[in-house]
Amino acid sequence: MTGNLADPAFWQQPPADQLREFARLRALDAPVYFRERAASWRGPERGHWALVRHADVQEASRLPKVFASAPGVTTPEPARWVRALFGDSMVNLDGAEHAQLRRIVSRAFTPRLLAEAERDIHKVAARIVDDMLHARPDEFVSAVSSRLPLEVICNMMGIPEEFRREIADRVDHASENIGVERGLTARLRMPGRGLRALARMQRMVAGIGRERRRRPADDLISALVCANVDGQALGARQLGAFFSLLMVAGVETTRNAITHGLSLLTDHPEQRELLLSDFERYADGAVDEMIRHSTPIIQFRRTVTCEHTLGGRTYAPGDKVVLYYASANRDGDVFPDPDAFDITRNPNPHLGFGGGGPHFCLGAHLARVEMKALFRELLTRPVGLRAVGLPDLAGSNFDNRVRSLRFAFSVPGEGPAEA
Repeated sequence: MTGNLADPAFWQQPPADQLREFARLRALDAPVYFRERAASWRGPERGHWALVRHADVQEASRLPKVFASAPGVTTPEPARWVRALFGDSMVNLDGAEHAQLRRIVSRAFTPRLLAEAERDIHKVAARIVDDMLHARPDEFVSAVSSRLPLEVICNMMGIPEEFRREIADRVDHASENIGVERGLTARLRMPGRGLRALARMQRMVAGIGRERRRRPADDLISALVCANVDGQALGARQLGAFFSLLMVAGVETTRNAITHGLSLLTDHPEQRELLLSDFERYADGAVDEMIRHSTPIIQFRRTVTCEHTLGGRTYAPGDKVVLYYASANRDGDVFPDPDAFDITRNPNPHLGFGGGGPHFCLGAHLARVEMKALFRELLTRPVGLRAVGLPDLAGSNFDNRVRSLRFAFSVPGEGPAEA
């Protein structure tokens, strides 16, 4: 067993082993430094300080002038040429540049647009379960959990129906190996495949953006490209980068949280029965506990800009720190019995949407609405819905990704659909 958080082999270990190592690190007096693999054998040593306690992750999140997101929040950081070609994602920006872009996006999310999105979420969730009851599939991710966030975001953005299947494929290709250790052949092949998928997706969205500038519609792309915030709207590269962020962050994280949620309710039937006993009373707590327990985004990287002391350690300019949300959400100083799945947990100050500050997730509210709407349909219409076996995890150090999950249920008035 490896306890090195910078070693890809650590993320191939069973989740229980990872959580035990996080617990050991949280008990230490100060954050630990982990050496990372250099880009080449001649390259400089690379590494990061691991922030694993809830208080440290939260404080660093709320000090963006000290713990900067630029040049990138993923490990490894995006190459300069990739950023130049595709533009900087909002998660990789700081200061005035980030604030300006976030203002444009925030103003596009008007109350009317959000209200329409919420109505659409309930319609899409009902339709997905209709399809599930008719087709009786046995794999949950492809049939259910990946569909809801993708359809909702595409509807909200105004993506024409003929582009959606291709966008779904591009998202899978662009994100399937983020943070995952691969063999030599795959390392040589997959980055190009992922970048080509990203480029095609961004070109597609840029074309839709050009059309919306000429003929605005009642959708989010029109609002973004026609916005006038201090005389600015989103350009083609900014629109492409934002759409990629929505697809990879909004779709991936929500589908993983939903999938882990089904697995958790299967493993904890007493919590499922409690939720069903009064869905409206317990649903919000259940959604937050699913997110805390599964923590869809495992970690984000930060770069120290000035000398600063945090968590018993003093950092120098240029140091790299990694905010391990998956560890912070199991911190026993904040969450009593942190490994338990308890939908009545209150308070539940999890960091599943970030630790606060300017990078707090813009889509947190919609993600909660999506999960609540889908589980209302899943738990009240099929009979005996349950996961079958364990989720097939990707072994990523970036997100808690589920490749697939087999499931079973019965259709009311008919026999069971067994996996």
